[in-house]
Amino acid sequence: MEQEKKKGSGCLVKLVIGIAALALVGYGLIMPGKELPAISLAAELLPLHLPIPGFEHGIPNTLPTAIFTSLFLIIIAFSYSRAVKKEEKTGNQSGLLIALDAVYEGVFSFVETTVGNENAGLFFPMIGSFFFFILFSNWSGLLPGMGSIGVWGEHNGVETLIPLFRSPTADLSTTIGLAIITQITAQYYGFKFQGRKYLKKFFNFSADPDSGALAPILSFSNGFAGILELMGEFIKVLSFGFRLFGNVFAGEVLLMVISFLTAFLVVDVFMALELFVGAIQALIFSILSLIFYQMATQHH
Repeated sequence: MEQEKKKGSGCLVKLVIGIAALALVGYGLIMPGKELPAISLAAELLPLHLPIPGFEHGIPNTLPTAIFTSLFLIIIAFSYSRAVKKEEKTGNQSGLLIALDAVYEGVFSFVETTVGNENAGLFFPMIGSFFFFILFSNWSGLLPGMGSIGVWGEHNGVETLIPLFRSPTADLSTTIGLAIITQITAQYYGFKFQGRKYLKKFFNFSADPDSGALAPILSFSNGFAGILELMGEFIKVLSFGFRLFGNVFAGEVLLMVISFLTAFLVVDVFMALELFVGAIQALIFSILSLIFYQMATQHH
């Protein structure tokens, strides 16, 4: 009898929760938001004036989130280091160590499969840093309060609610900065593996000795191709940065509009989609960076 009562009460609780969820969804469909939040392409400036060059008029609301994301990753790294030392002393593996080892092995195996065992250890620190920073930066935009908790201030001449936090990768300056770091690192690996010969990739006005009468034409063609290759390195920065920024910013706008039109479970579906998209964008950025590094090490 007691089991039947517990079973009946459990079914009643599930029924109440289901009806409440449907009621909330219905309310969200019938009573949408009264005013669509302001959509800003650029990061809003928080009214915090610091005596630091570039922050005299305020700080972008993506900066605090980027700092918190970096601190979160640093804490995980220190926790992993302590777990490793504890294992060496006691011989027991903690759950955290097992989980982080699994993540590490998965990412490292992917890098090793892509570039081989010889360069995997060299490229992994940078690729791993890119992947996890971008991943958690993308996901940070889904945390409660992101874009909804803020202070009133002036933005583009209009008094509006300025969010305290915004996803770092939804700011073009962050994604362009990551793209610049990627290209600088690629050039470093190029000189590291090829030395001065790496410059021939961009400045090569010579032709093969057996070119004969075609030598002047081939010299001009090789030189022109090198200039195009040099321009391509700068274009990669823009395409790289805009690709990541565009996908993350579009996701934020989509969630904002969907939250305005509907509510609760309908929004949850799109949030789950953004979790997947955020992971894919972090993976794409890391893969392309890895390919650039590998190409820079190869002789042309």
